[in-house]
Amino acid sequence: MSILGLMEFDGITPGMIATDAMVKRAPVTVLETGPIDPGKYLTVLTGDLACVEEAVAAGDESGGAHVVRGVVLANLHDGVIPALKGEAPDPEPGAVGIVETSDTVAAVHAADAACKAAPVALITLHLARHIGGKGYLVMVGVLADVEASEQAAREAAARSLVDSTVIPQPDEAFFARLLRPAPFRRL
Repeated sequence: MSILGLMEFDGITPGMIATDAMVKRAPVTVLETGPIDPGKYLTVLTGDLACVEEAVAAGDESGGAHVVRGVVLANLHDGVIPALKGEAPDPEPGAVGIVETSDTVAAVHAADAACKAAPVALITLHLARHIGGKGYLVMVGVLADVEASEQAAREAAARSLVDSTVIPQPDEAFFARLLRPAPFRRL
């Protein structure tokens, strides 16, 4: 199981200062840090639970009133971080499930729930950048598994759910394009 710390700040400068404090306080690995829409700053990090908790506490202290949200997510499915990093293995073609959320934390919760509900391949977990601070995930698998995972993701996203769907038989060219996005990396 994986651990993530996510911190969102209402400004770029306070986000940079807080991220510096986070990595100085505890030995964590920063998966991504940078400006997000609209003019906010997001830091995503991983490590062992105690270190991630300590780093998020440091970000909260340093960021103060500029912290929009800080959270530690423990016991995540092992497919979440590779999808977030854009390193998920290419799956066999199958049904596609797509879930869109209004915030980053909900997207991670939804991805975790989807992976735990049924044996699907999480191929994309995109957080915030170039999509107005929202998040989305894309999963692939056997139709019944994708339907079960999409339902679990919807429930996990709760009030942060924007939309979701299952495409039972995606077009071959469209499916190939789904395997090439750049999740949460600089374009």
